[in-house]
Amino acid sequence: MRSLLYNAPARFGLRVGALRTCISSPRSYATPVHQKRNDRPQLNLPALDEKWRSKWKESGALHDIADPELRKPDGDSQSGPGVKENMYILSMFPYPSGKLHLGHLRVYTIADVMARYHRLQGKHVLLPMGWDAFGLPAENAAIERGIDPAEWTRDNMARMKEQLEVMNASFDWSREFATCDPDFYKQTQKIFLRLRSAGLVDRKRSEVNWDPVENTVLANEQVDSSGRSWRSGAIVEQRSLEQWFLKITNYQESLLEDLNKLGKDDAWPDLVLSQQRNWIGRTKAAYYDFNLNLPEGQTEHLKIYTTRPETIFAVQYLALAPQSPLVRKLAEKDVELRAFVQKAEQLPHDSKEGYLIPNLTATSPLNGSAPVPVYVAPYVRGDYETGALMAVPAHDLRDYHFWKQHQGDKPIEYAVTPAKDGSIKGLDGPYIGTGYMTSLAKPFAQMDSEGAAEKIVEQISTESSAAQPVTKYRLRDWLISRQRYWGTPIPIIHCNSCGAQPVPDADLPVTLPRVDHHWADGRTGNPLESAEDWVNTPCPKCHGPAKRDTDTMDTFVDSSWYYLRFADPNNSEQPISKSALQSHFPVDMYIGGVEHAILHLLYARFIFKALLDVDYPDVAAKLPLVEPFKRLIAQGMVHGKTYTDPDTGKFLKPDEVDLSDSSNPKMSSSGKRPNTSFEKMSKSKHNGVDPTSFVGQYGADTTRAHMLFQAPVSDVVNWDEDKIAGITRWLKRLHNLVADLAPVEEKTAWDAREYFKHQTRATGNGGDPAQFDADVNVWRATQQGIAAISQSYEKVYALNTVVSHLMQWTNTLLENSAASELVKIASVSQLLRMLAPITPAVAEECWSILYPKLDSIFDPKAANWPVVDGTLDLLTQSFIKCAVQVNGKLRCVVQVTKPSDELKQGSTDWKDWFVNQIKESGEAQNKMMKPDCDIRQARKTIVVKNGQTVNFVL
Repeated sequence: MRSLLYNAPARFGLRVGALRTCISSPRSYATPVHQKRNDRPQLNLPALDEKWRSKWKESGALHDIADPELRKPDGDSQSGPGVKENMYILSMFPYPSGKLHLGHLRVYTIADVMARYHRLQGKHVLLPMGWDAFGLPAENAAIERGIDPAEWTRDNMARMKEQLEVMNASFDWSREFATCDPDFYKQTQKIFLRLRSAGLVDRKRSEVNWDPVENTVLANEQVDSSGRSWRSGAIVEQRSLEQWFLKITNYQESLLEDLNKLGKDDAWPDLVLSQQRNWIGRTKAAYYDFNLNLPEGQTEHLKIYTTRPETIFAVQYLALAPQSPLVRKLAEKDVELRAFVQKAEQLPHDSKEGYLIPNLTATSPLNGSAPVPVYVAPYVRGDYETGALMAVPAHDLRDYHFWKQHQGDKPIEYAVTPAKDGSIKGLDGPYIGTGYMTSLAKPFAQMDSEGAAEKIVEQISTESSAAQPVTKYRLRDWLISRQRYWGTPIPIIHCNSCGAQPVPDADLPVTLPRVDHHWADGRTGNPLESAEDWVNTPCPKCHGPAKRDTDTMDTFVDSSWYYLRFADPNNSEQPISKSALQSHFPVDMYIGGVEHAILHLLYARFIFKALLDVDYPDVAAKLPLVEPFKRLIAQGMVHGKTYTDPDTGKFLKPDEVDLSDSSNPKMSSSGKRPNTSFEKMSKSKHNGVDPTSFVGQYGADTTRAHMLFQAPVSDVVNWDEDKIAGITRWLKRLHNLVADLAPVEEKTAWDAREYFKHQTRATGNGGDPAQFDADVNVWRATQQGIAAISQSYEKVYALNTVVSHLMQWTNTLLENSAASELVKIASVSQLLRMLAPITPAVAEECWSILYPKLDSIFDPKAANWPVVDGTLDLLTQSFIKCAVQVNGKLRCVVQVTKPSDELKQGSTDWKDWFVNQIKESGEAQNKMMKPDCDIRQARKTIVVKNGQTVNFVL
């Protein structure tokens, strides 16, 4: 047996020559298959997990070390036989909340499956794990419990690590770190200072979003459309504070343009690319100079910014912000205007109140345009561009509602219509989309509105210089200051004489001081401000008295570069060495939720680009694309089964539902059937699932396969425990098949391609047609499975089909019991390799049963992913499926060998060819050679459809 397996790389698989498997001589090969054994071991899936986790830990076989000399971006990487490629697969690291949920299980299962798949292809795979450990939840927990947030965080990390380890995942824990480790945030502080020295960090007074509940500043991205904090839900206030910013806007062009490259070959999901494009928000706009016709015949110019230059033909009024300098000036002589400006301070920002400025009109830069009125309107922001806008009621909802309130009896005028002929028929109310220019636009009528915009600006600019094209971005610099404790301290010292000074590298990291009294007393606010011994420090330049900056960094700063650290976790001098950067980047596959499409992924892209420009320009110059993540896999959410009272809609707790018959749930109190749905898991809906208890009951492998089988990777998984029984049955049937094959002794080798090329049902396997048919079925399923499953692994999003293909392959093996044991062994060997990434413990166990003297199926020295051997085309071309009927009624389907070209279609010999093969088949002998139905007694036989249907008339 040892010889059989050690020859497997050459005989089974599959990178060299034709497939060679091991069977007996023709006569012994035709002997009956081994009968089911009563002494085969029973499969205990949870126990199997523990057995193989222990073995993997002892051997360390899964943690091969990447070669720093590989994959250099300048093209000097090693290549050739025996040289392995580095592969970096990374899942978004978790916040240590203390409890693993099914969303974690899904993303980390996908990552581990892909890591194991690529290891079996012979690659060095880096699959690290760490902790996104800073953040407000720990600080809030510290206040509630009166303990240091570090203690709470460390306890949670230890607990979650135990939970992660039962998943049968192959994480390299030797690279583990937490962002709250001083060794890690020392490098975060170095990155901050390096970017500052390069002019990419700024400190300025700014109106900021203030969360009054958590007493901290929020980035714009952390405020929802209702003006509430993304975490606490509080209404956000505006405050003016000195804040630190990272100049992400310096990279807005490359951040936008490189999205096109990331979209090639579906490397990144379209949804993520679209969300980032919208957030960066490049707009081709224009400034127009309007003439203000002031009282006493005076004229002034007013610059107006617009993102819809083509709508200038439909301007019906100008609107000025109450804070506009022009409004303030006019209010000095207009008592009513002055009163309205005061009133406007109390009005909501979307108010449609307004004040018509008397004796003031405006004229657009279009030749021959009529004057339009000028209003003061609170819905115009004073801090946006010039504080004035050209109002187009036909193409803007706010302008439309304002116009209806103040000029409701006058019609609105359209410059753009969806109709290609420029007609405005059927338009009622504002049309805010793009389309075609109307007759109002005269020389531009019926032109595409987007193309017309540029030409209109160009014409006005040529005629009067009263139009200037401009490209604007929605993106703003990244505000990273946070007025809280549990984050990376900003390494700056403020001196009254010298100003803001960087902390010298030798004094890094600036560590967080212990403030136990703060947590013990349950205080809120930032404890760093009152930590006097920590705050007061000498100025590094003049050595006079100075104070540390008491802000900490946004936790997104930590996650914007952590992926770099995994490649070089013990480097005390810099975030990452040049060799590690060259060896591992870009990350080959990054896996996580689509909810991180904007913030985390955008910031990570920016930091990678900026850091390479500042510290590794030679590496950046040789990369085809300066991006951290080559491929992004965005998995869907996991929804839990949810029960509600049909009368009240109340969410029911688990103990309020009787699930003794899972197909017929009942409310414990009334016996009524509750409403059942699948919804996002939450405490309020009582639909959460503890993955560790689930794994403890069913086993990690079963849980992994069930999770993947339920839906494509990008889709929502509706977690249904009732359906896991099918996965369990499949794995046990496969295990039993392997146990039955285990006693087979070593046989001589054969070449599958040569065998199927020259043998027929009549001559193959010593003249046993039934066994030959079964061999064909098994080997065709093997080759089809290898092709389809390999393709699904590469797609990643189709991992659910990997499981379904493996199930079909297993069924074919079980259904073709007449096949030679060694053909089945050859097939099962390939199946186990392809199963191994998804259910590693089951694959290891079956492999050890089949080949007890060999090492792990994941042994990197024997890594050998199956590839097709060329027999599939041969088997597909040489055999056809024949539907066998008796008196016109289908009885079975038999696989027959195609007749040679020498037999003329329709001839007696040609018909006999099919009839004889059918009579020799096991299906016919079992079903159609009985006293009540014997095809040998047929009075007539009809062969049609090129032999695909044969009807025996009795």
